[in-house]
Amino acid sequence: MKYKRILLKLSGEALMGDRQYGIDPKRLAEYAQEIKKITVEGVEVAVVIGGGNIFRGVAGASKGMDRVQADHMGMLATVINGLALQSALEDAEIPTRLQSAVKINEVAEPFIRRRAIRHLEKGRVVIFGGGTGNPYFTTDSAAVLRAIEINADVILKGTRVDGIYTSDPEKNADATKFDFISFDDVLRKGLKVMDTTAFTLSQENELPIIVFDMNKIGNLLKVVSGESIGTQVNL
Repeated sequence: MKYKRILLKLSGEALMGDRQYGIDPKRLAEYAQEIKKITVEGVEVAVVIGGGNIFRGVAGASKGMDRVQADHMGMLATVINGLALQSALEDAEIPTRLQSAVKINEVAEPFIRRRAIRHLEKGRVVIFGGGTGNPYFTTDSAAVLRAIEINADVILKGTRVDGIYTSDPEKNADATKFDFISFDDVLRKGLKVMDTTAFTLSQENELPIIVFDMNKIGNLLKVVSGESIGTQVNL
C-alpha cells in the first residue's frame, strides 16, 4: 500500500444513497466493505463524516436560526452518522472507535489525540464526530485538522464525482478533469475542493488531498495502493 495511515472524508449526503434525506443502510454497508478491503492490508483508517443528510448549520442559519445553535445541531448530526457507520463497520467485523469533539460520553469517547493514534496503531478504525467542536468550522476543516493531528499521510475525499473538474461535470458536459493539480492552481482557478479554511490548512501543512468517486466499488483500495484514481492535489 502506498499510504500507511489515511483520513477518509465523507459527506453526510453520501450516506443518503438514492434517498432524499437520512441514511441508506445499503450504502453504509457498501462503505464498510470498501474500508475493510484496506484495513485487511494493514492500512490505518480514520474517518470524518459530514452531517448534511440530517442537518446543515449554514442552511439553518440562512433561514433565520442562530448560527451557533445551528452549527451545534450540525455537529450532533455528524455524531449520528458516526454511530451509523460504526455499526456498519462492526457488522463487517472491523474494530471501531467513535470519538467526538462534543462530549457525549454515553455514546462516544471524547477526542483525545494520543488515544486516537493508539487505536489506529492497534488496527481500529477511528471515526471523528462532532466536527472541531466549534461553530463556524465545517467538517472539511475538522477532517484536515484531525489528519494533521494523527499524522495521516493523505486526505481522501470520497465524493460522487471522480475528481476535480474545470466546472461541475453534472451541469457542464464540456468540463475537463484534472489528474494532478497544485494547491496554488486550485486557488487561482477558483475551484471548490474544500472550504478555504480547510484547504489553506492542508496547504500550509503540505498534506496532499485526493478527490475520488467513493461510490465506485474498489476505488478506495485502488487509491490507497497508489493507482491514479481521481484527482491529486499537492504542492
